[in-house]
Amino acid sequence: MPDSATYQAQHKRRLSYMPWLYYRLKPKHLEWAAPWQAAIQARLCELETVEIGRNVFIAPEAQLFAEPGRPIIIGDNSYIAADAVLHGPITLGESVSINHHASLDGGRAGIHIGDHCRLAAYCSLYAFNHGLAPERLIREQPVSSKGIILQSDVWLGSHTGVVDGVTMRRGAVAGMQSVVTRDVASNTIVAGNPAQVIGQR
Repeated sequence: MPDSATYQAQHKRRLSYMPWLYYRLKPKHLEWAAPWQAAIQARLCELETVEIGRNVFIAPEAQLFAEPGRPIIIGDNSYIAADAVLHGPITLGESVSINHHASLDGGRAGIHIGDHCRLAAYCSLYAFNHGLAPERLIREQPVSSKGIILQSDVWLGSHTGVVDGVTMRRGAVAGMQSVVTRDVASNTIVAGNPAQVIGQR
């Protein structure tokens, strides 16, 4: 039987990659897990422009970057798993899940994710774009930013990308490995690259 320190270290790794388990912890496990989370979140608040709601889980391996003017706001009961990278401005509503290796950059206009949204592993949301004028190098192109909006109860399957300027309305779903390049209507299911309508909820 492993000693307590070894058990806790492995349990922390498990929680980092499967953070929904944090909300199922028994009181005896919360005795060490809650202070661990409090310390992680306090440190983030010291170093970055973040606002963290109640009952939030942030894996220590998650990377949050929020300079002044580019805040990250995290609503109650939301979680961010290991190896996710978030660069503000980003607003997460309540009960939002950002799973491992997701990558979100708010550009200038920001990413706004509504309540109860689910982003599976390896999703990518980039709220900016480069110009494509052929007479200029890509690195010399102007950068634009319109923003990305996911309304409430949106689900993105694993490895889904959402490009700048897109709004996915309430209840929309994007299947695994989709690239969402246009707005998606409420309760509509899309899939593919570029994503096309394949059904309704």
